[in-house]
Amino acid sequence: MYSFDSRVRYSEVDEDRKLSLTGVINYLQDCSTFQSEDLNQGIDYLTKKHRAWLLSSWQIIVDRYPKLGERIVVSTWPYAFKGIYGYRNFTIQDPEGNYLVRANSNWFFFDTESGCPVRVGEEDVAAYGIGQEEKLPMDYAPRRIPLPAEYEEYPVIAVAAHHIDTNHHVNNAQYVEIAREVLPAGLCIRELRVEYKKAAVLGDNMIPRVSVEAGCYTVALCDTEGKPYAIVWLRSYCSE
Repeated sequence: MYSFDSRVRYSEVDEDRKLSLTGVINYLQDCSTFQSEDLNQGIDYLTKKHRAWLLSSWQIIVDRYPKLGERIVVSTWPYAFKGIYGYRNFTIQDPEGNYLVRANSNWFFFDTESGCPVRVGEEDVAAYGIGQEEKLPMDYAPRRIPLPAEYEEYPVIAVAAHHIDTNHHVNNAQYVEIAREVLPAGLCIRELRVEYKKAAVLGDNMIPRVSVEAGCYTVALCDTEGKPYAIVWLRSYCSE
């Protein structure tokens, strides 16, 4: 397991002075990035090998959003590798060990020269010490998110420079941020799932298609032909 201590910053909170959902995702992404960098398996290492780890799906359960100034412990560990895929858990806890956030993620190994997924080799994962940590106990959802037949279509959103990360496409957290822009204000999201279908790049246009059922929202961020870049599913709950 890899962990780092932090404190919720003003720049990370929403208008309720709690860590925003995007802030949650950024902490999880940062934690896995820090682990890889500290193991010398980070961006420079992967770039030299023409490889990248790309996210296929998220499932994030929020038990409680930490407040401004609250101290937190962010942790991650990969629990399995199979074929082209890697599977990784995350947690955010308070100093007493209570879960604030629990998450599962599926990743695939990618050849940046050929533009195709590739199988994970032993040399690519040995540093992570697979098998030392057990899979996090939680209700695991399927990777795939079904698309409802009925939806409301929203105006086009153009991919801008601030959406782009070091992989030269829209950052994982930014898809969620874009999806939330078309949802009602004030929603308290308790569970998030994202299925990433294809990478959007600078200049692409996203057309949000929103469906609602029993307090759950499905937002398909589609290209101009109706094919999804990402499908975002959110379960809301009443205010704390």
